[in-house]
Amino acid sequence: MKVTLNGDIKEIPEETTVAELLGQIGTTPERVAVELNLDVVPRGNYASTAIREGDSIEVVTFVGGG
Repeated sequence: MKVTLNGDIKEIPEETTVAELLGQIGTTPERVAVELNLDVVPRGNYASTAIREGDSIEVVTFVGGG
């Protein structure tokens, strides 16, 4: 199915969860925030939140500095 990930169209398998998507793109769930269709997904819900055809996902990585 096709979704928009950080502004780019991406093909992902049906029934993919947010947690699975993060694994597919090589991102550590503890170091990102995820927005699904303009709603922030709580980290505890990544494994149970399904992504659907046409969804828009933004993955934001935390960067420390000093």
